[in-house]
Amino acid sequence: MYFAIVAIDRPGASDVRTKTRPAHREYLSAPNPGVAYRLGGPLLAPDGTTMIGSLLVIEAQDLSTAERFAANDPYRKADLFAEVSVRPWDWGTGNPDKR
Repeated sequence: MYFAIVAIDRPGASDVRTKTRPAHREYLSAPNPGVAYRLGGPLLAPDGTTMIGSLLVIEAQDLSTAERFAANDPYRKADLFAEVSVRPWDWGTGNPDKR
């Protein structure tokens, strides 16, 4: 099952994002039991360049596994986010597995 993780940065936390980004990217590429990272990237402000959050799509066996993955992200552990949601997601269009 796929899950969308949407996280919005705390105001004024851009330095936390910058400092933690290498660890976050390493986390996404490391093996995570029961989780496959599928796609993701930063959410942007209207200026199109300022990062204000994150969107990740993962494949996991259940919601609790997806929530555990989100909780262990270095960004989350560094208290970057003001809010985080983890929701089941149906990857209908553009899914390479459904071609």
